[in-house]
Amino acid sequence: MDDSQDARTALERLIADRGENYADLSRLIGRNPAYIQQFIKRGTPRKLDEDDRRVLARYFGVSEQMLGGAAVPIAAAAARMRSLPAVVAVPRLALGASAGGGTLDEDERAAGVMAFDAQWLRHLGVRPQRVSIIRVDGESMAPTLSDGDDIMVDHDDDALRLRDGVYVLRLDGVLMVKRIAIGPLRGRFSVVSDNVHYPDWADIDPALVDIVGRVVWTGRRLV
Repeated sequence: MDDSQDARTALERLIADRGENYADLSRLIGRNPAYIQQFIKRGTPRKLDEDDRRVLARYFGVSEQMLGGAAVPIAAAAARMRSLPAVVAVPRLALGASAGGGTLDEDERAAGVMAFDAQWLRHLGVRPQRVSIIRVDGESMAPTLSDGDDIMVDHDDDALRLRDGVYVLRLDGVLMVKRIAIGPLRGRFSVVSDNVHYPDWADIDPALVDIVGRVVWTGRRLV
């Protein structure tokens, strides 16, 4: 058995042991959803790209040599592992589903993952296990957010910490992204659309709104 076959076997075993799936790991390294499956099942590509191998090794907490990397002295390998950023797979959801209790339903949690540096997330002030990526649907928050933008939502930053800012919330059973503006009336706030062509809701009773989380980051594709 050659080194490339050893790497495919090792990666397949890691995926099975950790309950991962091919498509999510392919997205983790920025590839098409079938990439990892083709590597394991068809041997295409013959070996993993160096950057892809490094991310996967860090994600699984194994040596790059296990996934087809060149053998290096133990001390050097340990130092290299310490120097690499920890990679966190953040679930990527689709905005639009309705569920109860300020949470997103299970179907939305199967939409994929995006990879982020764990240290960067800590600097952002969020816990990696309590954030998700959601796609924006519609133009009600333009120009702040546009249709198709990816936003990171901090689910720890909920109704108990509510303040002025952009939030994912549920109003009248509809999951949406809106700006919250705290009003002069104690306990009341307004739900605002940044796009002037869309409606606002003023002085809302907090009991009518489920706060899913605060938007802390956004990314978009340039066209």
